[in-house]
Amino acid sequence: MYMNSVSSNKCVRTADLLRCLRAVAAAIGLCAFFCGAHNTRAQGTTVEEKFRQATQAMREQRLDEAGEGFVSVIAASPSFAEAYFDLGLVREEQGKNEEAIASFQKALALKPRLRGANLFLGVAHYHLNQLDEAVAAIRKETANFPSDANAWMWLGVAELAKEQPDEAAKALDKAATLAPDNVDILYHRGRAHLLVSKESYARMFKADPNSWRIHQVLAQADAEADRHDEAVAEYREAIRLAPNQPGLHEELGTECRRAGKIEEAEAAFQRELEIDPHNTLARYKLGTLEVERGDGTKGKALLEAARQQDASLKEADYYLGRAELELGNDAAAAEALKRAVATASDPEILEQAWYQLGMVYRRAHRTQEAQEALANFQKLKDEEAKRHLQRVEKKRSEEASESPPPSAAAQKP
Repeated sequence: MYMNSVSSNKCVRTADLLRCLRAVAAAIGLCAFFCGAHNTRAQGTTVEEKFRQATQAMREQRLDEAGEGFVSVIAASPSFAEAYFDLGLVREEQGKNEEAIASFQKALALKPRLRGANLFLGVAHYHLNQLDEAVAAIRKETANFPSDANAWMWLGVAELAKEQPDEAAKALDKAATLAPDNVDILYHRGRAHLLVSKESYARMFKADPNSWRIHQVLAQADAEADRHDEAVAEYREAIRLAPNQPGLHEELGTECRRAGKIEEAEAAFQRELEIDPHNTLARYKLGTLEVERGDGTKGKALLEAARQQDASLKEADYYLGRAELELGNDAAAAEALKRAVATASDPEILEQAWYQLGMVYRRAHRTQEAQEALANFQKLKDEEAKRHLQRVEKKRSEEASESPPPSAAAQKP
C-alpha cells in the first residue's frame, strides 16, 4: 500500500517547507492589511497593532499567543479574510487541523482566490487522511495559481497517498518543470515514477508471464545491479523467445563484454547488425571491441561507419586514435586523440586519451607536448585517486556512525 509509506514519511523536510510557506503566507496577509483592509482609522490602529503582534508571534513560533492575537483581530474585523487564513496557519502548526480547516474555509468564503488558502486547506485535510478533500482543495490552488511549484508538489503527494501514481507523476512533472532543482519535488517525483514503473511491470507479468519482455526486464535489473552473468542468461532466454527482436542482441553483447565473454560479445553485436543494419550503437560497440582486441583495420572501419550514422559519438575519437596507433598512423592518431581530449565526457576515456596522446608525441620526439600530455594524464589520475580515497573514507565514516557504541562490559579489559 502506498499510503503506509506516505504516512510514515509524509514529506522530506515537510515541517521546514510548511514553516517557510506559512511565513510567506503571513507576509501576504500583513501586506493585505496595509493595502486597505480597514476603513476606520481608530479601529484600524488597534487592529493593526494586534495583527502585527500576532504575525510576529507566529514567526517566532509563539503559537498560543499568535492564535489569541488573530482571534482578537477577527473579533474586531470579522471580514478580514487574511486574519482567518493566518489563524488557520497557526492551528495547523499546532496540529489542530479541524480548526485549521474551519479557518481556511472561512477565509475562502470571504476571498475565494486568496493565495495559499486552498493549498493549506488541502494540506490540513491531508494530515487528517481526508485525501479526496485534500486533492480537491489543492487542485483549486493549482488552477488559480498554475505557476506555484509547491502547490503542484503537494497535489502529487496527495495523489501518491491516494494510490494514484499516474496522477501523482503528472503533478510532480509539472512541479519539476517549475522548480527543476527542488530536492523535495525531485524526491517525490522519483517515487511516483518508480511506482508507475512497478505497476506497469506487475501488469506485464500478469498479462503474459512467458513474454520475452519479462526476461528483458529481469536482465536489465541484473545489469543495473552488476550481476552480469545473470543478465547474460536472461537476455539469452529473451532471445530464445524472440530471436529476431531488434535491440536484444546488442544488449546481450554489452553484458557479455562486461562479463568478460569477448567472443560471445562480438558474435552478439554482429548478429544485431544482421537483424538491424542501422543500429549505430551495435556498430560502434563492435568497433570499440575490435580495437581493444587489436584489430585496427576492422575497428576503424566500423567506427568511421558509426560516426557517419551519428556524428555525436564523441568517445569514437579515442577509439579511432587507438585504431590509427594499431595501424602505425601516428599523425592521424594524434589528431583523433586531440579531438578526444577536447570532447570526451567519460573521465576514464579522457584520462586514457591523454596517456595515449603522450605516447604518440613521445614516439614522434615531440618532447614538450609529450610531457604536457602525460602531466594532464597524471593530474586526472591523481584526482581520481583522491576521489576514490574520499569515497572510501566516507563509507567508513558512515559505517562507524551506524555501528552501536560498545557496551561498558565490552570496554573492560
